[in-house]
Amino acid sequence: MSSCVRFDSDMRVIVENSSVRPEQSTGKSLGGSLERALIAARTADETRGRDIVVLDMRKLTPMFDYFVIASGTSRRQLHAMSEEIDHAFEEGLGDRRMGIEGYAESRWILLDYGDVVIHLFEPDTREYYAIEQLWGQAERVPFEPSHPDESDTA
Repeated sequence: MSSCVRFDSDMRVIVENSSVRPEQSTGKSLGGSLERALIAARTADETRGRDIVVLDMRKLTPMFDYFVIASGTSRRQLHAMSEEIDHAFEEGLGDRRMGIEGYAESRWILLDYGDVVIHLFEPDTREYYAIEQLWGQAERVPFEPSHPDESDTA
């Protein structure tokens, strides 16, 4: 059984179960979930994502293995990150996403790849929903961005 993550009208996360296993619904996927999470993080970094965090969710929930969380400074940048992550998964891994939420509003874009869920936020929305604090027991996976946040270099 797999899950599909989406938002309701109040931006609450809804998890829907499906009898289709992720590998059935996402096509022929290469690489494990950690590798795929790190590819998403690197792709977000390459499109100038900020404050990129990878959380290992395996000990906390059976619904997914990893969260990748990143911030963007504009709607255009959030769209670029989303599209480039989709491209990296489809072209590089043969994997297609199961769902997307929030693209039109572009305050919180959620990309659902079954065992890897990617959250792309504008900074104020990320602070408001505090996903890292909500899932504070999750272990952080080491990830070093190649493009340090501008705020870190000042």
